[in-house]
Amino acid sequence: MATTETNPSAGKGTAPAAKPRGGPRRRWESSVLLRHLLLAALGLLAVTVVMETTGSFANSQLASMAYLGIAAGGLTVLTGLNGQLSLGHGAFMAVGAYTTALFLDGEGTAFPLPVVLAAATLVTLAVGAAVGVAAARLHGPYIAGATLALAVAVPGVVLHFESLGGEQGLGVRMPEIPTWVLDAAYFVTGSELDPTKYVAYIGWWALLVTYVLLANLMRSRVGRTWRAVRDDEVAAEIAGIHLGRARVLAFVVSTACAGLAGAVMAMAVRITAPSGFSLTLSLTLLSAVVLGGLGSLTGALIGSALLTFLPHLVTDLGMDAGLTDVRAAELAPAVYGLTMILVILVAPAGITGTVRNLWRRRGAA
Repeated sequence: MATTETNPSAGKGTAPAAKPRGGPRRRWESSVLLRHLLLAALGLLAVTVVMETTGSFANSQLASMAYLGIAAGGLTVLTGLNGQLSLGHGAFMAVGAYTTALFLDGEGTAFPLPVVLAAATLVTLAVGAAVGVAAARLHGPYIAGATLALAVAVPGVVLHFESLGGEQGLGVRMPEIPTWVLDAAYFVTGSELDPTKYVAYIGWWALLVTYVLLANLMRSRVGRTWRAVRDDEVAAEIAGIHLGRARVLAFVVSTACAGLAGAVMAMAVRITAPSGFSLTLSLTLLSAVVLGGLGSLTGALIGSALLTFLPHLVTDLGMDAGLTDVRAAELAPAVYGLTMILVILVAPAGITGTVRNLWRRRGAA
């Protein structure tokens, strides 16, 4: 039998050892965090350009898009990645908003905004953990029913506490913008930073940080565990995955995002009242996730953009067509509902899912 011998010594005629293919490019492609940070930086640059070239009303719309995007991002992790249908995320936004309102009630020394945002997120996280543990054995329509009851109950419970403002709610007083923030904003943009733009920047900073964390979590072992539980619970349990623990963790992460979104919403709206956190808000968030595409942060952002800009666009078109203010405002929900039905019929995977499928088919052709 012939044998092949390998000479380990490096002689003159020995070829140099082959270098790993790809080099820096392969390492860059394998670095999920670096890619997400780059996308976040590009997103921040784009948002800055838009804010500095638009007026106060557009900045307020961008702030609304930011807090809706944060809440929708957390919901797409829960529903799209882990398979739990929640109809009560508006209630968790209320927890974060009221926590923020209590910190920024206008009495005494105002707390730094990072402290307020962290407190709202942590308080909502604790509430979400309690609800998640209680509902860990539920799934499908049962978890949807439990969260639906929560969405209906929380605004009603708030009405019975005078310290929370009752039906009138609590006012939110924004602290003064720090001098170093004003100086930095003027140095970078060359324009003054007003309170509306300041809140919009806070919202988008919070959104980008949240999306970077969620995107990395979705690509990690935790994200793969959530997908396994969503796709086949029996197979996941056989593989050694603790179903209850995975569900609770997804629920806690999602509710923490809702709490942060509620904090930004309180600062953007400047008032926190029970009427702002009705069941409609929870259903609106779910429709944004379905429109954009389940399990996709890009889809959650697209759905939030539709929620923010489509009603105003339709209202303006209705008024241009000769409708009264009331009729034009009533036209917006109808158009949004028709858009929802059209997307479900034509693109059941959502906007991003349909685009992704078309791209794959084109590449396979």
